[in-house]
Amino acid sequence: MRTDYPNIIGKIVHGKIDRPLGSHHPRHPEMVYPINYGYVENVFAEDGAEQDIYLFGINIPVEKFEGRVIAVYRRFDDIEDKWIVSLSDKNFSDEEILKQIQFQEQYFHGELLR
Repeated sequence: MRTDYPNIIGKIVHGKIDRPLGSHHPRHPEMVYPINYGYVENVFAEDGAEQDIYLFGINIPVEKFEGRVIAVYRRFDDIEDKWIVSLSDKNFSDEEILKQIQFQEQYFHGELLR
């Protein structure tokens, strides 16, 4: 079942960053992460792996996080949603979020859900 996004927005989650800001994608080394990307521990997505997140509110590489889910990016041509997590109470605009995740989401069709 896809993310029940109205019920996840506002929740505090924690996890690990496995692709820190400035790192390269493991299968596509030309892709450099302009944002920390990781997963929520012990929350499993449709693909059977832990739930992926984009981490906002910090501009240095980190290893772990605890933050609030502020949006969900629903991919139409993939089975997994991506959660948008903010370390601060700042609620980034749709434009700010879409600009930061464009490096990877340009290869998919989807929508930002609030």
